[in-house]
Amino acid sequence: MKQRKKLKELTLRDNFLFGAVMMEEENCKRFLELALGFPIERVEVSKEKSIVYHPEYKGVRLDVYAKDEKNTCYNVEMQVVKKPELGKRVRYYHGQIDMESLLSGSDYTELPDVFVIFICDFDPFGEKKYRYTFERRCTEDPDLYLKEGCKSIFLSTRGENDREVPKELVKFLHFVKADLNESETDFGDDYVEKLQETIHRIKTNREMEERFMIFEEMLKDERAEGKAEGIIEGRAQGIAEGRTQGIIEGKASAVCELLEDMGHVPEDIRSRIESEKSLETLTRWFKLAAKADSLEEFLNQMEKE
Repeated sequence: MKQRKKLKELTLRDNFLFGAVMMEEENCKRFLELALGFPIERVEVSKEKSIVYHPEYKGVRLDVYAKDEKNTCYNVEMQVVKKPELGKRVRYYHGQIDMESLLSGSDYTELPDVFVIFICDFDPFGEKKYRYTFERRCTEDPDLYLKEGCKSIFLSTRGENDREVPKELVKFLHFVKADLNESETDFGDDYVEKLQETIHRIKTNREMEERFMIFEEMLKDERAEGKAEGIIEGRAQGIAEGRTQGIIEGKASAVCELLEDMGHVPEDIRSRIESEKSLETLTRWFKLAAKADSLEEFLNQMEKE
């Protein structure tokens, strides 16, 4: 089973640490100025929409959400793994911000300008650029912009066009790309040095360590729940809705597959799970498997029932 990271082992690529660092508004302001290329007087980071770690919160969000003095909105996402349909993911974030503005009572004419920024530890478009900026323009006349107030920016740690972007942005992206040991070296940049100081302060803060532990537990439950739902849906495909036996088989398979992520499942345990006829019992076992850190822990809890 993959060993969980500790707070002291995180780098800026880890969403929890990135969100915590950007909670400090000066850090966030300077990052936005680097990414966008224009000065910002001040920013206000929304703690309600960023780095959520409340145990009862469903749908964990680890983005950074901020507004400046002109009410322009900024949503920043750290992307370590390349996922499909990046364009549609950006569209989703733009839509969520607009919907929230409308629900708060604003008319569409009052919608704020919005920048969605993805920091990618990969090259999202294969052109070896540190920065890709998108906004809508007319197909027939490329000089004609829609002026809808939305821009999407992708920053890549894999860029090679150093002469086309500010050297400070390049150093920041190299810092993002660095592993734990490299991230503690001197990058010859005052902003990176300030981020390193912030990171050190966060990692030695007992309260932040506790928040990270709570977050890890919550995230584990979310992932297990999502994976199990996918497994059950796959197992139930083709089985008529309402057939109890099909649901039981799907639940038993879900428990076994969660346990397989922790190691080899003994045949007697597998057989016991697959032969169980009580949906209630299988549901309890599924919850145990989702929360257990090891197969041994699951078996111990299973025997206590």
